[in-house]
Amino acid sequence: MAVPDPVADMLTRVRNASNAKLDWVDIPYSNLKFEIARILEQEGYIKNKETRQSDNSLDLIRVYLKYDKERNGSIFGLKRISKSSRRTYVTKDDIPRVRGGLGTAVISTSKGVLTDKEARQEGVGGEVLCFVW
Repeated sequence: MAVPDPVADMLTRVRNASNAKLDWVDIPYSNLKFEIARILEQEGYIKNKETRQSDNSLDLIRVYLKYDKERNGSIFGLKRISKSSRRTYVTKDDIPRVRGGLGTAVISTSKGVLTDKEARQEGVGGEVLCFVW
């Protein structure tokens, strides 16, 4: 079955798995979702990510979630910003800061999928995909 918004589906799967204290979650593969997982790993929100073959030969992204000693997740919130019903674009001067700079905005730019900090450094704007904190 086709999912109307694959990025929102990915974020919901990660949020639900983190709330359920699961060690990992499988997500259907796409290049965009793999890049978002790369950013989550780079920023320290998840332990690791890898591609896997599922039983019906479709590729999956396995995301390993990160917890502290008390089993509290490192992801406190995930919010989809640009939706299929309303796209949200920003210029290089209007890139948002998430939680006063403590969170991360994931932005799809002409130079690839970047964090808000990387987009400011590169001097590019784009579509704001989601906020993570």
